[in-house]
Amino acid sequence: MSNMKIRPLHDRVIVKRMEGEEKTKGGIIIPDTAKEKPVEGKVIAVGSGKVLENGKKVPLQVKEGDRILFGKYSGTEVKIDGEEHLIMREDDIIAIVE
Repeated sequence: MSNMKIRPLHDRVIVKRMEGEEKTKGGIIIPDTAKEKPVEGKVIAVGSGKVLENGKKVPLQVKEGDRILFGKYSGTEVKIDGEEHLIMREDDIIAIVE
């Protein structure tokens, strides 16, 4: 087991997708091949902030542990310690779930 440490740079965040629904509301089980990839996730790690053209650094609005919504095709999929994660820019995040 590697327990890889990874830290996103600048305005990027690492997100773990929330699990999709296994059944419809009517009780029909959805096979893996037909499931939509969830657009909700949990922020695992955040970068140090976006660097503006004038050199000023702006901190991110999201923090570790936040539940977020993001675009369906946002981010780059990566495996960390054998688990699927996404690395995306803060701009790809649509909302924080409160």
